[in-house]
Amino acid sequence: MLNVIFSILIIPFLPVFMYGNLTAIADQSIMSPTPVTETVLGDTSQKTNDGNLCTNDGSQGFQSHNLFPLDQSEATAFVPTRKDDYADITLWAGSTAVIDVDSETLLEYSNGRKKTQIASLTKIMTAILTVENVKNLDEEVTITPTALNVDGTTVGCPTSIFCNGQKLVNGEKISVRSLLTAMLLDSANDAATALGIHVGGSKQGFVDMMNAKAKSLGLKDSHFCTPSGLEIDGEENQCYSSAYDIARIAAYSLNYELIWDIMRTKDATVSSIDEKYVHVLKNTDMLLEQMSDCLGGKTGFTPLAGKSLLLAAASPTGKHRIIAVILNDENRWTDMKKLVAWTFDNYEWK
Repeated sequence: MLNVIFSILIIPFLPVFMYGNLTAIADQSIMSPTPVTETVLGDTSQKTNDGNLCTNDGSQGFQSHNLFPLDQSEATAFVPTRKDDYADITLWAGSTAVIDVDSETLLEYSNGRKKTQIASLTKIMTAILTVENVKNLDEEVTITPTALNVDGTTVGCPTSIFCNGQKLVNGEKISVRSLLTAMLLDSANDAATALGIHVGGSKQGFVDMMNAKAKSLGLKDSHFCTPSGLEIDGEENQCYSSAYDIARIAAYSLNYELIWDIMRTKDATVSSIDEKYVHVLKNTDMLLEQMSDCLGGKTGFTPLAGKSLLLAAASPTGKHRIIAVILNDENRWTDMKKLVAWTFDNYEWK
């Protein structure tokens, strides 16, 4: 009887408890899926990625399912398990991780707890804190010189050396929603900084909120130091996370449909409150035009962090979601497509 009670109480929480033991499997590429006791409810049929655009018209693929959020009573009834013909995958990334969103099962892991700079993947945490702490996303933010004094990509400048649109202006009043859109589409460091100041009262106040949130989520490999993900000169080793931590943050962010509505949008135009300034935005994620069944993603790059990418994707059945993270990979676009395809080719939910 005691064994039965122990199984009922403990087994559903094993994915969370196992997080603290990942160091013991640092040389392994896969954590075995965690079993659950619920009845199998779903279809495990597979289909290949046909390379179609990640559309928003609801006509096919995951758009025909309510994925924001999934019905938890149904989603957690499934656990991803390896297929009989399971095969390993090798990528030339600094680190990678893939998790099943709803069971928190780790599906792929290569140096997944390596602490490293993550650049603009940080903006997922900034987005979470923004939507959780601003009740009215249409409230206005006043752009300050501090927000504008950032390096790298900014509103109107899709790269650090090329500008093709109107920049943010000192004193400009713009909505939180517009800044959130600019931050996630253009990966704009000024928009992220402006949001951090608005929500946290100062950059440091917001950073304190970021690290408190990371602690509350049980993340063990993360320490944030800016809202944008830019490293601080001379303190670069204090700005870090891991592929697994970022995957968990991204999975948590799926609770907020708005974040992912923005991240799977190809382009957008936002304006200041008085419509004096108009900002044209374009998504930095190239895979939106190359993959089907994608929920969106976020790019990241600094010279220290290298090129990184996170992506959420729906299973071929449209009933399950994964988060894949690739850090420090010169071939991030090709490798992400391989990683997502590999995951659905080698696992089934039952």
